[in-house]
Amino acid sequence: MDAQVERSIAAVWRIESAKIVGSVARIVRDVGLAEELAQDALVAALEHWPLEGIPDKPGAWLMTTARHAALDRLRRDRLLRQKLEQIGLDLEAQEALVVPDFVDSLDAARNDVFQDDVLRLMFSACHPVLSLDARLALTLKLLGGLSTAEIARAFLVPEATMAQRIVRAKRLLAEARVPFELPPPAELGERLGAVLEAVYLIFNEGYAATAGEDWMRPALVDEALRLGRMLAELAAQEPEALGLVALMELQASRMQARLDGEGRPVLLLEQDRSRWDGVLVRRGLAALARAAQLGQPRGPYLLQAEIAACHARAHVAQETDWQAIAALYGELAQVQPSPVIELNRAVAVGMAKGPEAGLALADLLAAGGKLDGYHWLPSVRADLLAKLGRFDEARLEFERAAGMTANARERELLLARARAQRS
Repeated sequence: MDAQVERSIAAVWRIESAKIVGSVARIVRDVGLAEELAQDALVAALEHWPLEGIPDKPGAWLMTTARHAALDRLRRDRLLRQKLEQIGLDLEAQEALVVPDFVDSLDAARNDVFQDDVLRLMFSACHPVLSLDARLALTLKLLGGLSTAEIARAFLVPEATMAQRIVRAKRLLAEARVPFELPPPAELGERLGAVLEAVYLIFNEGYAATAGEDWMRPALVDEALRLGRMLAELAAQEPEALGLVALMELQASRMQARLDGEGRPVLLLEQDRSRWDGVLVRRGLAALARAAQLGQPRGPYLLQAEIAACHARAHVAQETDWQAIAALYGELAQVQPSPVIELNRAVAVGMAKGPEAGLALADLLAAGGKLDGYHWLPSVRADLLAKLGRFDEARLEFERAAGMTANARERELLLARARAQRS
C-alpha cells in the first residue's frame, strides 16, 4: 500500500473514529459491537481506497459504510423492528433505511447529532461499572482511535494483556446493559467527573510517565488534549470541563522546555520560559476565562488551572505569585482534600513564606504516613532541607526519592541533585 494513502487513512480514522463508533452504537445499542462494525469500515477503506483513491469525503464514506453494516447486522438477526421500538424509533436509523446514502450530504445541521453521539460514547467508556484501568483503555480505544498495540505501549503492558482488558470492558458494558445515553441531570456531575478523571490521568501519564525510560510521552499528551478539547466543546456549560482543558493546555505549553539538549529533565523553576508554547498558553487562558464567565463555584480542575495560569503569567520564575498559588492550594485542599495537594501546598508555602514554613508542612505529612512510598515527598523535603543548608539530610532524602521512582530519567535527576549537595 502507498505510504501516503496509509497515513491519510490513519489520520482520517484518528479524527473520525469516535463519531463513527458513537453513531453506530446509537443504532445497535452495544458499544463493543459498534466498535467492531466501525473497524470493519476501516478494513474496507484499507481495501478500496488504495485502488479507487481517497474519496472526497473520507469521514462520510467511513460513516456510511459502518452504519450500513450495522443495519445489515440488525436485518440479518431479524431484530430491526424490535431494536427500533426499543430505542424509541430512532430517527437517524429510520432515515438511514429510507435514504441509504444520507451521510454523503451531511451538513452543519447534523453536527449536533454526531457530537451528542461522541458525548454519549465518552460517558459509556467511563461508566462507573468499569474499573479505572478499563476506563482509560476503552477511552483511548474508542475515543482516541489508538490501536491496542499503541495503548499497550503507552501503559507498558503486553499487547495481549491490554487486548484482554479492552474485551472484558466491552463485555462488562454489554452484560450490565449500560444504556447508550447521556446520564440524567441528577447523575451528570458525578458521571462527568469520571470522564474528566480518565482524560486527565491519560494526560498525566504522558506529561510525567510513571515508569520506563522516557520522562514524557507526547503522544498520550496529544490524545488527552484532543479528548479534552472535544469534551470542552460538547459540554461548554460545564466549568470543570473547561477547567480541565485549560489546565492541560497550560501544562502542555511547557513540554519543550522540560528537557534539555541531552534529553534530561528540567524542573519548572529552571526552565527557559521563552520555549513555552505561546499558542497553548493563550488557549489555556481563554478556556479559563470562558469558565469564569459561567459564574459557578470553582472545582478542582478550575483551581488547578488557576495555579497553572499563575506560572504561565510569570515571564520569569522570579515573577511567580507564590502567595496566590499557596492560597489557591489552600482552597483546593478544601474542595478536594488530599495529601498530594497538601504536599504541593507545602512547596508553595515554602516559596511564599520560606523553606522552614514549607518543611514544617512536609514533615507533618511524613509523620502522617499517608504518602509513604510516594517519591515526591522525600524529594520535596530534600529541596527544602537544601535551601536551609542541611545538605547531608537533603542528600539522603534525594537518594531515598530516587530509590522510589520507576522512571529512569527521574531517577537520574534525583541522583544528580543528591550528588550536588555539599556540606
